[in-house]
Amino acid sequence: MQKVIMAQTTTKDFKKIAVFCGSSIGRNKEYAAQTVLLGEEMVKRNIGLVYGGGNVGLMGVIAETVYRGLGDDGVLGVIPDYLEDREVSGKTVGKTIVVRDMHSRKAKMFEEADAFIAIPGGLGTLDETIEISTWQQLGLHYKPVGLLNINGYFDKFVEFLDHATSEEFIRPASRAILLEDSDPAALIDKLLHYEAPPSVIRLAKEGKLDPNMRG
Repeated sequence: MQKVIMAQTTTKDFKKIAVFCGSSIGRNKEYAAQTVLLGEEMVKRNIGLVYGGGNVGLMGVIAETVYRGLGDDGVLGVIPDYLEDREVSGKTVGKTIVVRDMHSRKAKMFEEADAFIAIPGGLGTLDETIEISTWQQLGLHYKPVGLLNINGYFDKFVEFLDHATSEEFIRPASRAILLEDSDPAALIDKLLHYEAPPSVIRLAKEGKLDPNMRG
């Protein structure tokens, strides 16, 4: 697996946001409609997009929206070579970086983005969202992470995280890493004002971490 060099600072002037999202469109039209609003809000703020490449599902919606406003320089797709075929992922707009595997894709998206937003998607979206949040929990980066909770899509996920926190498998400070809002502009504002908590590794080294609750 490619070694990832993590940033130890966060920027409050986002140049690019990575959006994790589904390669399906979903059965409710609101998913695509709100994804367009997110893309338009990014264009309004001159924030470029980093995403998983291709032009299918919500991935295509967000890419096309930002591309219309910011052009080639505003959209960067990162895609593994085995997903590059147009029959699989559609035609990518903007610029594209082809990598060798999913691990390299995550690493490159992390490197290119200043913040991360998850919108409705499936297992891949959840995987990316949880992993990037875990990296911050460990102190490997301080970039903000948020859920755009379109049409209540993430309600049960948020409920699970709160349950895991109440059961003391996730510390409240770690739970607070993953921000959430149903409005694109409000969510980006939250990301801009986010301050990361001390990492569990730092707290452990300083003797400030409960040995029975390290999540």
